[in-house]
Amino acid sequence: MTGSAGQELPLAGVRVLALEHAVAAPIATRHLADMGAEVIKVERPAIGDFARRYDQSVHGLSSFFVWLNRGKRSLTLDVKKPGAAGLLARLVARSDVVVQNLAPGASDRLGLSYAALSPAHPRLVLCDISGYGRDGPYASRKAYDLLIQAEAGLMSVTGTPEAPARAGISAADIATGMYAYSGILAALVRRGNTGRGAHLQVTMLNAVAEWMGHALYQAAYGSGPPARLASGHPNIQPYGTYRTGDGAVILGIQNDGEWATFCRDVLGRPELATDPRFATNVARVANGMELTAAIEAVFAGLDSAAVIGRLDAAGIANGRLNDAGQVWAHPQLAARDRWREVGTPGGTVRALLPPTEFADVELAMGDVPALGAHTTAILSEIGCTEAEIANLRSTGTV
Repeated sequence: MTGSAGQELPLAGVRVLALEHAVAAPIATRHLADMGAEVIKVERPAIGDFARRYDQSVHGLSSFFVWLNRGKRSLTLDVKKPGAAGLLARLVARSDVVVQNLAPGASDRLGLSYAALSPAHPRLVLCDISGYGRDGPYASRKAYDLLIQAEAGLMSVTGTPEAPARAGISAADIATGMYAYSGILAALVRRGNTGRGAHLQVTMLNAVAEWMGHALYQAAYGSGPPARLASGHPNIQPYGTYRTGDGAVILGIQNDGEWATFCRDVLGRPELATDPRFATNVARVANGMELTAAIEAVFAGLDSAAVIGRLDAAGIANGRLNDAGQVWAHPQLAARDRWREVGTPGGTVRALLPPTEFADVELAMGDVPALGAHTTAILSEIGCTEAEIANLRSTGTV
């Protein structure tokens, strides 16, 4: 497979079989598809991935499904039907990678464990995605994004002092999927060197616990768990949202040199840079309420545009509090030509190019598949005759 610049895509020729639903596995395999892999998405006949029905925001389609499943081929298959095992075996035989995030124990029951597959397919990369892993006291528990955000501590550091909050995107699912994606890429590189496949396990708890790293260290070795400060930061000051005469601005300062510049060129109060309460970041954090009061006392006499003008002139990092609609029209995304059009069963939609940019090739931007759109073609490719396909349809297997 080649990209728009005519160069071969990084994963051209790699075949991926995905028994997936929701977010964690689909985001991993969508990035593989963006890189040029052929991804076959196995879905239940007549029902499909239940994420297809999360909402109807995009031409009557689910915003989640449109986001996570472009560039894939959809094969309907009822894996519980008697004829399904043989079809899965044929699909596995032509695959480089198998990805699954089925319910705990389901892949083993289908004969898709690494122990069952690796003897006949020693080059296969199998990636199991789960909430908590194959063993331990939580192994059989179901895991959803909200629950993992709570279990892994993310909600404890997100929100206001009065109330914890779930991150507004599927942070646990996304973290897990991206570790699965990077792990699969690493396994393919190693296979290229050794010829040996791999069994990967990626759990949601592990992924978010890794993201909690500094907070865990602070809780274990420091002053206790970090405080929830809404848009503020428990370890860096000033860093957050500050009121102005007509609204608010968001800014961040990373070191004492920037702090001195901020005091001199933005606040017009250079003496604050050496004030013992604020001279170091540790002191600024300890005296956060007084610091905020000193900053907002100056900002109160200025509108937001004037504050931003001063911040920009001084080279102090700042940003706008955009909502999703404003990001859709973000001038930087437009200026860098980051949008493309892809097809969906409901019509053409805009989609962002993948975040990774190759200098010599534009990554793939395939269409979002209708349920079962590629079933007949895929079955034919693995050797099924027209009569066999008709029989599989009549029995509800596909």
